[in-house]
Amino acid sequence: MVPRSLNRFQQLNSATISGVSGLSQGEALAYLRDLVKQVAPTGYNVDYAGQSRQFEQESGGFGGTLLFAVIIVFLALAAQFNSLRDPIVILVSVPLALFGALIFVNLFTSLNIYTEVGLVTLMGLISKHGILIVQFANQSQLAGMSKREAIEHAAAVRLRPILMTTAAMVLGVLPLVIASGAGAAGRFNMGLVISTGLAIGTVFTLFVVPAFYLLLSTDHHGDAPSDDRTLGHDDPVLQA
Repeated sequence: MVPRSLNRFQQLNSATISGVSGLSQGEALAYLRDLVKQVAPTGYNVDYAGQSRQFEQESGGFGGTLLFAVIIVFLALAAQFNSLRDPIVILVSVPLALFGALIFVNLFTSLNIYTEVGLVTLMGLISKHGILIVQFANQSQLAGMSKREAIEHAAAVRLRPILMTTAAMVLGVLPLVIASGAGAAGRFNMGLVISTGLAIGTVFTLFVVPAFYLLLSTDHHGDAPSDDRTLGHDDPVLQA
């Protein structure tokens, strides 16, 4: 007896394997690859079709996408601050926030297309905290403060806006985390990354950004007009 038809894929004889499991798509494909290496004879390999093929292609390009996003944000900040140092100070909180989000990704889910979108979104959201601190510190230096006085003043004055912004963003994505019904898994993955990354990244921002500002930022104190005075906490210009 011979088979009625021979299935071919990419011009090669093939057998289609499909199934349903409680694992995520990434975990299931990783298990399939490991299993084929163990039991398949020499010369057999694995290729993908449908959603599995799309997942493999998109997962492979995530590193390039994240790098491209970092470059775009860096160039935008460099144009805004007219400096190459200040964007580095602002972006120093990004890897810390991503690391915090990945901890919860490994605990509760896996790296997939939804968590990858959440990580790229998180990078833009967490950068806002650094912008608030660095911009205000630069203005304080131009008002006559030293670099250390400026960053201490900026961190104190901008603390409340940063915490309020973080609370609003985390509460805004909370419905995604507790979602149920069709598509709840994808919404949970995205909401988990954004909420946990923002919370952890904010804590790092309040301590790490001021330290790197003292170390790397441009000294604007010398650019301040000679008749300017050092402004205090109650000065209406700095409180705006």
